[in-house]
Amino acid sequence: MPVSESTTVRDLAANSLAAVKIFEKLGIDYCCGGKRPLAEVCWEKGYDPENVRNELEAAIAGPQTSDRDWNTAPLAELIDHIVSTHHEYLRRELGPLEARLEKVYRVYNERYGPTLTGLPEVFSALRSELELHIQKEEMILFPAIIGESPFVSSPIRVMEAEHDSAGQALTRVREITKDFAVPDYACVTFRALMSGLAELEQDLHRHIHLENNILFPRAARMTGIM
Repeated sequence: MPVSESTTVRDLAANSLAAVKIFEKLGIDYCCGGKRPLAEVCWEKGYDPENVRNELEAAIAGPQTSDRDWNTAPLAELIDHIVSTHHEYLRRELGPLEARLEKVYRVYNERYGPTLTGLPEVFSALRSELELHIQKEEMILFPAIIGESPFVSSPIRVMEAEHDSAGQALTRVREITKDFAVPDYACVTFRALMSGLAELEQDLHRHIHLENNILFPRAARMTGIM
């Protein structure tokens, strides 16, 4: 949607998860106080409305999709892409996403009865596993692959098992949220939570595909395991 200084913060947030992320970064209330024009909120917070508008437009436009052939790219370049794109995505998004979930879970269970039952536990376990997982990849497996170590088969199997576990957790998230369904009475934070969970699923699918289907088989062939 077009971004103007007269557009309300709520409308921007409701139509773009990217806008939600900018507002969260800037500490702008896009939920309860979101009915005010962007310019008014910016001046109150001490931000230049034009700068914020430009940042929002860039975020909403989003990055261009890479057309790199990762089946032929050097393994070091593929690993750098996984870390800079997917690992950094997890480091950036898991915390704010869990904060949204905690807020929605608390408020909606108080107002409407049982809501998203079991989701906080599933997400917390998934977050902990993913944060440890990417550390192990960066500290153990990826250096071994780049160094062409012959001892990569065992850590690869461990990472693949953890990918399976993450996939099972994503399936459970879909079940609890009924495929990221948004009730008619949902606020912007609830909508942002569902959008964020759907985006997390999409990114993890791309992430795991690059590792399970491209990086790991190539690394195994390089070291003579396959």
